[in-house]
Amino acid sequence: MLNGVRFGALKPWLCVNRRFQSSLYGRQTVLSTLKDRGLVKQISQPEEQLEQKLLNGGKIKLYCGADPTASSLHIGNLLPLMVLLHFYINGHDVVPLVGGATGRVGDPSGRKSARTDMDDSIRMYNVSRISKQLRTFFENGWKYYESRTPEESTKRRPGQVSVANNYDWMKDLGLLDFLATYGRHVRVQAMLSRDSVSSRLESQDGLAFNEFTYQLLQAFDFYHLYKEHSVSVQVGGSDQWGNITAGIDLISRIEPTSKANPAYGITVPLLTTSSGEKFGKSAGNAVFIDSEMTSSFQLYQFFVNTEDVDLPRLLKIFTLLPPKKIDEVLTKSSINRHLRFGQKYLAREVVDLIHGVGKGKDAESVSEILYGKPHSTYTARELIRLFSAAKNLHHAPIGTSLSDLITNLINCSKSGAKRRLQQGSVYVGFKRQKLTDDIFDLKPFLIDGQILILRIGKQNCFVVKFE
Repeated sequence: MLNGVRFGALKPWLCVNRRFQSSLYGRQTVLSTLKDRGLVKQISQPEEQLEQKLLNGGKIKLYCGADPTASSLHIGNLLPLMVLLHFYINGHDVVPLVGGATGRVGDPSGRKSARTDMDDSIRMYNVSRISKQLRTFFENGWKYYESRTPEESTKRRPGQVSVANNYDWMKDLGLLDFLATYGRHVRVQAMLSRDSVSSRLESQDGLAFNEFTYQLLQAFDFYHLYKEHSVSVQVGGSDQWGNITAGIDLISRIEPTSKANPAYGITVPLLTTSSGEKFGKSAGNAVFIDSEMTSSFQLYQFFVNTEDVDLPRLLKIFTLLPPKKIDEVLTKSSINRHLRFGQKYLAREVVDLIHGVGKGKDAESVSEILYGKPHSTYTARELIRLFSAAKNLHHAPIGTSLSDLITNLINCSKSGAKRRLQQGSVYVGFKRQKLTDDIFDLKPFLIDGQILILRIGKQNCFVVKFE
């Protein structure tokens, strides 16, 4: 569901909003741009006051948080980060927060059961990795924005990025002081009414006390950042609305000046595919933003498999392409859908955004070599660079026979390898030269004496370095 509507139920992409112009932001506020791009589900009141502040050129500071439940963020975490990125590009300061403290407690939002406990050393490692990913995301995001809108970007100066860890201000907070100072401002009735709590109370597993108090800790995060760092906006997923409003309520009860300078909450939609599946999974596995866990090639392949009906919304959400450019991509993509022009464009953009400008083209080159028809030949050095980065380079000792190589690559028997040769399903090189006999000296087929491109059947293509 996206704003309560599945991708498949959206109007045809040709109905792209004509307010979209050739620049990314035009004369709109960043908040209006986010709404047009489908990145906003809810905004707390008074929304008009926030909009007016932005119209008057005022600057705000925003944050969103992620608990270190894994060593990398995944694609599903990107939506609130994209909101922060848009504000950051427009000169607003952002605070990406890693929940080193709240990660120990466990957020019940969107979960049917409690998370398994994690060793402290693993959690600290995850905090370090995610903190680095967050810094890299905003660095790459600004460079990506510059590369796509060079004229517009010269007129803007980005805000500041301050990655935070809530363990830093919670580690010395005593339980008695916390309850006496902040607990008195929180009403249990409101805590019980929130979806993250009520749904679990009705389940067979129930809800543990640590999970029940999670919303209070997240509320305290918002209060601390508001009071100590002038953060006035929290961004999160739609399942975080209750936790976000708990923070707004706590701020309003403790800080008398909050009426003049209100705290706000912005939630992003829950993103699912046209088939109703939660977005960001590939064959049941999470698609991570860390290139060590999901390579640029794997990230590219995930987005290149996007369904046509999902394409318009994903181009708006996961790229910084101006609206006019998105319209052009969709128009060209509709002419020959089987060429998947739009999907390839989307995939390049996302990889460039997350992994760095130029990485998308590299991933596309790998895809062309493996699954399509490359537009040009490559040297061994170029192939080694591309496929090493894609974590898709195979190795074999010099002198390996063709049948042995096939056996090792597709895990078949020696007789099975020879049968494939006899059936004419083995090809080498860019020109796909068919081989039907076992070959014991493959040097004549190597690119620059090092690399063999080997195809076995229609689906299997391997790039092998002999050494």
